[in-house]
Amino acid sequence: MVSLKYAVVERERRFLVAAVPDGVREVWEIEDRYVDGARLRLREVRKPDGSVQRKLGHKVRLHDDPSEVACTSLYLDDAEWALLAELPARTLRKRRHHVHRDGLHVVVDELEDGTLLAEIDDGDTTPQPPPAWLDVVAEVSGDEAWTGAALAGKHA
Repeated sequence: MVSLKYAVVERERRFLVAAVPDGVREVWEIEDRYVDGARLRLREVRKPDGSVQRKLGHKVRLHDDPSEVACTSLYLDDAEWALLAELPARTLRKRRHHVHRDGLHVVVDELEDGTLLAEIDDGDTTPQPPPAWLDVVAEVSGDEAWTGAALAGKHA
């Protein structure tokens, strides 16, 4: 059994979309480093105001599929980041568009090859159909190929 004492449970659905919808409030530049042989991810986020956030994440699946994940994060200073960034890892770079519309917060990740992958975090609520303004091509929530670690492996 997985201990959830310090973890946040994510219940995200993922969708391939045809376009970034209207309502973008902010765009972040993200570099994820999936550490080889571990369930660890190093994430560096660069925000429009010039700030940089770095953290080490540990992700544990609560089921056989990627639909529900327990996430624990530690925020890193420059020295910790430099040390951990030396670990062998697969890298994924993306631009994260934060869309706020009709009371919803949806993120759309723009991958380096132009693919657009939207995420909706349902939290503790019952999943609703994606909003009509999100031009969904396909739902890929249960498809292992569309997890960050798998995408990093493709782009390594």
